[in-house]
Amino acid sequence: MTACAIEPSAGHGNDGTPRAGCAITADGAYAARLAGRGEARYPERWTLDGPEPYAVPLPGNQPEEADTEVQPMGDGRVLIHRRAAGRHVFTLLYPTGPGTGELPLGAVECPDGGTRLKLLPPAPGGERAYAVAVGPRSTDVWLVAGGDFGPEHLAEVPGRCSGGVWLDRTARLLALDREVGGRTKTVVVDLERGGEVSPLLQIAAGSDDRLLLADPESGLLVIRSDAPSPGEGQLGWGVLGSTLPVRFPECLRLPDCAVTPFAIQPGQTLTPERCAVALRVEGALGRWVGVWRPAERQVHHLPAPDGWLAGAGLWTAQGVLRLPYATAETPCGVAALTPPPLVEAAPGPEPREPLAEQPASEPPPPAAPRPVPLQQAPLGRRVTN
Repeated sequence: MTACAIEPSAGHGNDGTPRAGCAITADGAYAARLAGRGEARYPERWTLDGPEPYAVPLPGNQPEEADTEVQPMGDGRVLIHRRAAGRHVFTLLYPTGPGTGELPLGAVECPDGGTRLKLLPPAPGGERAYAVAVGPRSTDVWLVAGGDFGPEHLAEVPGRCSGGVWLDRTARLLALDREVGGRTKTVVVDLERGGEVSPLLQIAAGSDDRLLLADPESGLLVIRSDAPSPGEGQLGWGVLGSTLPVRFPECLRLPDCAVTPFAIQPGQTLTPERCAVALRVEGALGRWVGVWRPAERQVHHLPAPDGWLAGAGLWTAQGVLRLPYATAETPCGVAALTPPPLVEAAPGPEPREPLAEQPASEPPPPAAPRPVPLQQAPLGRRVTN
């Protein structure tokens, strides 16, 4: 998201996508990040819904490890996930006088060295927090904050899962990218039906299909799949419950750049093609912000503020993109970017890159697999908003 960020890289997740520089609640009221550098890291909470953003440091009794996770809760407390000798310990932090108050929530035991546990994105409502523990053959979903008796095991999903996208406003339907038999397909876990699993994305039999973002109001889904070109992941979009196939716009293929969607504009009920999608673009010249709408056939490239917490941001319903940043002069800031207004593309087929010339004696290359409409998945028929 940043063209000239001074913030160090936030690293990459288990699926290879870059981690955001901070986590933001679903309603955009609070953010949390691990501030500091080297051996002087500490949690920090940002308040974003006031007249001016401000940060509150929440240091503990000792510096935090670089892989410690933090997540803001809807009431302003911060959940922290620490690792210690095969145990994953969860605690709620809050400011108290000159120090930091801590409410222990309990721990999840992962004695198997092959098991990885990570927090899922902030859940709608902000009252609960969830995590997934990825083992050699299955993935466990845990409620780690907001329960009655500490961490609670909710579901076991066969296969190794990555990603994690909420599909509704009640934190019931969780989409995970599940790897089985060497292929990755997105499935949905119903947390109110004992972890019942149903397929969501199965574009082609031999493709790897991942869900990156979803907007419950419009139904817009942003995915990455190698169905159009085996071995090369491409960004595409579809609509939950639609009869149309997934589409892969050529404008989202940026040569020599890594493109990661990180936020969808809310409030566009029944008009998913008008939703603005924010993209983190990384190339040889640095990081910057891309903005794309399904109704357009272009990406708008915008500079990000210095010190951008790369990959973090949220849209207002009015189409303003808010990006958190931190510099020496402004340790807690939010920049507002307004992309150009929507200009809908003229009707007609999507332009495609020309094929390379082939010798007359050779047949043309085979057509790309036709994406399967999302409504053929059981969830697509059940959830339409």
